[in-house]
Amino acid sequence: MPTTLRRSAPVFVTTDLNRALDHYQRLGFAVEAYDNGDQYGYACRDGIEIHLATVDSIDHTTTTSCAYLWVDDAAALHAEWTAAGVAGQLHAPSETDYGLDEGAHVDPDGNLIRFGSPPVPPRALR
Repeated sequence: MPTTLRRSAPVFVTTDLNRALDHYQRLGFAVEAYDNGDQYGYACRDGIEIHLATVDSIDHTTTTSCAYLWVDDAAALHAEWTAAGVAGQLHAPSETDYGLDEGAHVDPDGNLIRFGSPPVPPRALR
């Protein structure tokens, strides 16, 4: 019988761990550097974990790291991350032909987080 997989965490590369930890903390993650100096760290939020590994350089033509987050409300997450005013690129959610509202964030090291939710119905007028 195969072993049960328990969880998964993407490993994003960075050239500056402290900058990356600050970036993800401003996005609402609890962050922690692993006890080995400035080489490895963690960003955790709502049971989601992203590992951060320091590298000397990043070649964006050969290095790609990405994660997909299913969220309750993609527009609300986009608004939260916009308010955080972090570096990188943030793309507003838009409706897909497969029924999700999806947005994206690219951090300063080029790591991609795509996020999506079922479309949230508009609030009833009061």
